Formats: sequence, C-alpha cells, structure tokens
Amino acid sequence: MTASLSGIKACVFDAYGTLFDVMAAAERARDVLGDKAGPLGELWRTKQLEYTWLRSLMGAPWKDFWGVTGDGLDYAMEALGLEDETLRGRLMNLYLQLDAYPEAKEVLGLLKAAGLKTAILSNGSSGMLSSAVTAANLCHELDLVLSVDEVEVYKTDPRTYQLAVDDLDVEAGAICFLSSNAWDVAGAAHFGLQVVWVNRFGRTAERLPGRPIAEIKDISGLLPLLRL
Repeated sequence: MTASLSGIKACVFDAYGTLFDVMAAAERARDVLGDKAGPLGELWRTKQLEYTWLRSLMGAPWKDFWGVTGDGLDYAMEALGLEDETLRGRLMNLYLQLDAYPEAKEVLGLLKAAGLKTAILSNGSSGMLSSAVTAANLCHELDLVLSVDEVEVYKTDPRTYQLAVDDLDVEAGAICFLSSNAWDVAGAAHFGLQVVWVNRFGRTAERLPGRPIAEIKDISGLLPLLRL
C-alpha cells in the first residue's frame, strides 16, 4: 500500500510500538526472566491494551496508563508464575526508559527541518511520556507531547484524536498520524486524519472502519511519502 501525502502541516506519532519498543523492558530483564522474557512482554502488552478498551467500555473510573500498565504486568506475572516484587519494580521502571527505534531521532529532526510540526499523541500518561522522551533524547525533535490524560478516555475515542487538532491548531486533514497499532490506525483514519500505518511487525489489517493512506515498515518510510 503506497501513496503520497499532500497538504500536511503536522506529523503526529503514537508512542508505544511506533517510536518506542514496548518489548524492551522485558528484554532488558532477560537475565532474570530467561525464556519467559518474550511471553511476558507479549502478554503484558496485550493486557495493557485490553484494559484500556475494557475500562472505557465499562465506564469505569479513570485510571491512567501507568496504573493500567501496572495492572497488565500483574496479570502477566501471575499467569507466568512469577512472584517477585523486586522484579515487578524493575520492570515498571524499565518501562519508563524504553528504547526508541533507531530511525526515530533522525526522521523527527528531518521533519522539523522541513518546517512541519511534530508531536506525540499517546495513551501514555504525561509522566510516562516525559520520561520516555527524555530518556530517548527526543525533546528537541518534538513540538508537543500529548497524553489522553487531558480527556480521561483512551483511544480510539474521537476525543483523543481531537487533542491533536486542538493543541496543534491544525485541521484534521492536514495532520499525518502514524501508528504501528492497526486498531489505532483505524480509529485515527475514521476520525479524519491522514494516516500512515507503521507495520513494523507484518500484522494483518483490522476489519474496522477507517483505512490508512499508506503502509510502511518503519518511520523512515514517511519521508518519501512527503517527498523529503
């Protein structure tokens, strides 16, 4: 799936899985986890996302992404027979310092040099995102870091994508939104953003309203779409 983008004034990125490697925390604890590192990382991520959707559907009281991330980790550790509070604390701390994908800093810098606004729009709590951006040394490459904390609801609620429109002061059709998560791609496209799917993991497209304009393997693939 290839196309070109036109009329773009801002490029907005999902954080987890798009700019930051969500498997990095478990991998860094492989010295303790051993062959459970991969399964823990996958199950942790799955429950983290499921809890955002389910809490929203239930109309449950707001719990930010840090709290949901802890709940997901607790589930994954129990499911894998891991009872270790020291390990839990280490994994949560590592999640604040996830590795950025290697192309992220350069691509963001080139976008800013071209005069485009750059931002993150994420389910992550404000504190989590600040820590991750600082650890990855991306502060100077981003104009804004937007958290759904502002609206206290998770993606794919339309109010989350409206944050980018309002805070960047750019109309929806002039925003290029990039995510590695197919459900997020669908939500943003249905809202009206120009969406590029960063399909790092070769996943299958969701059967949901909203389709991306283009599909790329990593965010460096955005540059030719913008003719940069």
